[in-house]
Amino acid sequence: MYPIIMSQGKFVHKDSLTFPFEERGAQFGDGVYEVIRIYHKRPYLLDEHIERLFRSLHAIYIEIPYTKEEMISLLKELVRKNDITEDSYIYLQVTRGSAPRVHTFPEHITPNIYAYVNDFARETDLIEYGVETITLQDERWENCYIKTLNLLPNILARQKAKEQGCYEAILHRDGVVTECGSSNIFLIKDEKIYTHPATNRILKGCVRIAVERFAKQLNIPFIEEPFTLDDIVDADEMFLTSSMSEIMPVLKVDDVIIQDGKPGPITKKLQTLYMQDAKIE
Repeated sequence: MYPIIMSQGKFVHKDSLTFPFEERGAQFGDGVYEVIRIYHKRPYLLDEHIERLFRSLHAIYIEIPYTKEEMISLLKELVRKNDITEDSYIYLQVTRGSAPRVHTFPEHITPNIYAYVNDFARETDLIEYGVETITLQDERWENCYIKTLNLLPNILARQKAKEQGCYEAILHRDGVVTECGSSNIFLIKDEKIYTHPATNRILKGCVRIAVERFAKQLNIPFIEEPFTLDDIVDADEMFLTSSMSEIMPVLKVDDVIIQDGKPGPITKKLQTLYMQDAKIE
C-alpha cells in the first residue's frame, strides 16, 4: 500500500488512519465502496465509478459533504501525492460513520470516508488465454445494484470457485444467470452479446458500461436480456468483466467447454478496444 491516504478530505500518512472501535462499516457493513483501476498513473473510468458511488450512497441514505466533481478531484490528488510506479488501484470506502451500536441510523453522525492506492499488476496471462468457472445458486439479497460492504455471499462464492481450481463463480437464480461473485458475465451467440439487464439483481459494472460502448463501435448488438444455464451449452463465446479482471475470456463453465476452449474473436476485439481506451499501451 502506498503511504498517503485520503481521509475525510485530507491527505495523511496511512499509519495515522484510525477510527473509533464502534464503526458501522465494521459492525454492520453499513457503507459502500468502489475499486478504481489505475494505468500509468491515470484512473480509468473514474467518472463512471463516482457516478455509481453516489447512486449507492443515495440508495442507503448516506450524504457526504462532497460533490461528484470534488470527490473526483480528491482521488486525482491522492494519485498525484503517491509515487506510483506500477499499475495499481484506488480503494474508496464510505461508511455511515462511528457511533454507539444501534440498528437504526444514529443522529448527528459524520460519514467515514477514506481512500488508498495499492499496486496490482494486470493478469495478462489470464486475460490472453482465458479462465474456467463454476456455477452456483445466487444467494445474495435483492438489491445487488448497491455496491455495499456486505460481501459475504460473494466471498463464499469466490472461495468455492478457488477450491475447485477456477477463477470465478457464475451465479444464477433458478437457472437464470445474473452475474459472478465479483464480475459481470456475458454470452455471445450469433455475433450478439447477451447479458443480464441492469436491474436490482446485478451490479452495473463500470467495465460493463465500457463494453456496451465498445460493442456500439464494432456494430455488435448489445442485448440486455437474461440467459440461462442451458444457453451456455450453445454459446459461441463467453467473457466476464470487472475493474480488476478487465475483459476476461471464459473457456469453461462447470464441465461445459465453450466452443474450442479458446478466447473468441469478438472477445479479442473488445479487449483491443479496452486497451486502447485505457491507454494501456
